[in-house]
Amino acid sequence: MKTNNIMIVGVGGQGSLLASKLIGNVAQQNGLEVKVSEVHGMSQRGGSVVTYVRYGDKVHSPIIAKGEADIILSFELLEAARYTERLKPGGKILTSTQTIDPMPVITGAMEYPDALAEKLKAAGFNLLAVDALSLAEEAGNYKAVNVVMIGVLSCFLDFPMECWEKAIEVCVPPKFLDVNKKAFTIGRVIGGTKLS
Repeated sequence: MKTNNIMIVGVGGQGSLLASKLIGNVAQQNGLEVKVSEVHGMSQRGGSVVTYVRYGDKVHSPIIAKGEADIILSFELLEAARYTERLKPGGKILTSTQTIDPMPVITGAMEYPDALAEKLKAAGFNLLAVDALSLAEEAGNYKAVNVVMIGVLSCFLDFPMECWEKAIEVCVPPKFLDVNKKAFTIGRVIGGTKLS
């Protein structure tokens, strides 16, 4: 199997680490080698967070270079736009439409870009934008945006459903299990309707 490259982007506190654990666990269940590398921008909550997940028969490096990401999985819209140069030709961007103002916007030095999803599509990117925040709230916890988006992602990866279910049971604390299972299922339904 060729090495698959998934780049997870968001801001601190959105659960990038859990998302990378879920993908890694599923790949390992299928006998694949996995390498994960987490890169923080600002260390406090709210700063940009990037996680690389690479899996295949043999993975030599945990880093995804410019133009190598098969999929960018984003939990925040501006973060999706920030890393488009990492996407390979024909790659996909799966993003939540959630917006979280970065510090330059909070301080008034910059404005959050308007119609960002539409601009990315107009620029030719293969983008699926999902209102994951509303879907997470529907599942029972607004913090489950990450798992909603993992549900969406699962439709674009060739792994059995039971592997995803097992990964959630292994990686999610028991008290959050029901909400996260529901969030995953909601995301998977949305992803299934958008398969292309």
